Amino acid sequence: MLNKMGGPGIGVLAAGATIIAGSVLLLVLTGNTSVRYSADHGDTVAVWTRWVPALVGVLAVRLVPARSPATVPATRGIRVEAGVLLVAALVFALTLRLAGGGEPAHVLLKASLLLAVPLVLFRVRRGSPAIALDGHAQLAPVVPVAAWLLLSCAGPFALRPSDYADTVDAATLIATVVVVFLVNALLEEVFYRRWSQTRWEAVLGRWPAIVLASLLWAAWHVAIQGVGDLPVDLASAFANQGVQGLFLGYLWSRYRLMWPLLVVHGAINALPLFL
Repeated sequence: MLNKMGGPGIGVLAAGATIIAGSVLLLVLTGNTSVRYSADHGDTVAVWTRWVPALVGVLAVRLVPARSPATVPATRGIRVEAGVLLVAALVFALTLRLAGGGEPAHVLLKASLLLAVPLVLFRVRRGSPAIALDGHAQLAPVVPVAAWLLLSCAGPFALRPSDYADTVDAATLIATVVVVFLVNALLEEVFYRRWSQTRWEAVLGRWPAIVLASLLWAAWHVAIQGVGDLPVDLASAFANQGVQGLFLGYLWSRYRLMWPLLVVHGAINALPLFL
């Protein structure tokens, strides 16, 4: 069963909730309630429109039955692994911003810190712990994922379309979607949710780990979607991607299946190109 939340977990959860709430307050007070949602252009949307699909998705996950998956024991080794992954995530976010957020820094840093470091760590530790997957719940996430997709494709909360598809040929468009999926959706979900969040769940409990992984995932987006005002950029990331991460993290914690994460994260990146 999932580890119960102790004192450190309560502290992390309270701090994370304060960061998200404080970020929203800062955006309101500074009049920056419209946030960028893509690194490809400077268009913005009202930040609250990004919350509705994510929070409806969280509610749907809560309502769809699923057996509580097992977590790895909170051993000293797991704590070490969780700590190393935390440092790797922080160094990635900081270094990418210092590098300006462009290419090839983005791909090189991501490959080094989010892929190579964990693989070396797990090799030294003789492999990562087994993660229990619930084969009987393969279709359970269909409802929350479908609810999120519906709200994200149509209506007032839909992702804004991009004109990128009109500027390139079909082969370039397909290649772009595939590369973005592998570098962003696949690698990020494996690192932030499957590897990092799973270990922090063992140490802190479910929701503190979800919030922690969400904030770490949100933080690196400052480097590619920021406008140059660091406090506002951080607030925008925490109030936007931070909330999106709650849905992704709860999907992973509840079902321990990768396909829902890849569908949602892949759609976040690809839907604007095809809408």
